[in-house]
Order: sequence, then structure tokens, then C-alpha cells
Amino acid sequence: MANLVLVYGMRLLPADEVVSVGEAPVALKNGNDAHVTMHVLEGSREQIEAQLRLSLDAFFDFYPQI
Repeated sequence: MANLVLVYGMRLLPADEVVSVGEAPVALKNGNDAHVTMHVLEGSREQIEAQLRLSLDAFFDFYPQI
């Protein structure tokens, strides 16, 4: 299997300040574009960390061949 790249970004903001979150564009070498769906996790630090761990596990469940 070829090497893979996990594209991600994180930023903490006050929960009541976020109005919307869009997709992040990714430019590929072959000239095509891809998009990364952004996810929002809200709560205390501990809640966010727990949700992030669950989300990461669920993400890799989509790719059992990896």
C-alpha cells in the first residue's frame, strides 16, 4: 500500500463565536481538487478530547483495509 497523508486542522474558539464551518480545499498533484470535511467538537477540554478519540477511531473504521 502507498504511503498515506492524513490532512487535519485544529483550532479552539469560544463556542458562542462560531457561526459556520465550511470545507477546506486540497490541491492534488494531478490537477484535481479534493475537499476535507471539517468537524466541530464542543465541550470542556476532557469532553473534546474524548470526542476526538472516538471520531478518530470511527474515521479509521471507514478504511478497514488500512
